[in-house]
Amino acid sequence: MLSAPPQREDRRQRLLDAALHLFAECGYHDTSVDQVVAEARTSKSAFYEYFESKEDCFRVLLEQEGGALVAAVTTTAHRVSEHRQRMRLGISAFVHGCASRARAARLLLVESVGLSPSIEQLRNRLHAEFASMVEAEVRYAREHGDEALAGVDPAVYARAVVGAVNEAVIWYLEEGAKEDPARLADQLCRAFNV
Repeated sequence: MLSAPPQREDRRQRLLDAALHLFAECGYHDTSVDQVVAEARTSKSAFYEYFESKEDCFRVLLEQEGGALVAAVTTTAHRVSEHRQRMRLGISAFVHGCASRARAARLLLVESVGLSPSIEQLRNRLHAEFASMVEAEVRYAREHGDEALAGVDPAVYARAVVGAVNEAVIWYLEEGAKEDPARLADQLCRAFNV
């Protein structure tokens, strides 16, 4: 399979970068394709060469950015073998990833909510990937005698962790990142006793 010429891929990436900036700063609904192409210094026809619609562009960004975040969390968490340490590292990687990539985090946690059924399905899949990592750690902990998690339903616990972490990160983003991400991650880990 032949790869796209560098100029073509550069134009596509400029469009994605412009869309990410505008969706995060102005919101999905207040961003037009015209604004995206103006910021990317390209044409509307170029936009439609790569994306079917504004929503399709958003979906590509969410898949790309959310997927990168999931991969970073997974890679970081699996650097150690102890289950509580893996959960701590996973939560910390998510918080720090969102802090360092605030625009991508806004897409995943704020702008994608209720946007459309297809975007909601993608958002739910990404959140489910995080939840399944936590659930696997809780199951492991229970199987290996961790008394603190003995009576806990792994699926409920996992969704509680994902919900709490997401809500705390949204608060962090909305408050203008006044909270130190390391402190925020530490407080979340303490809240879940990991």
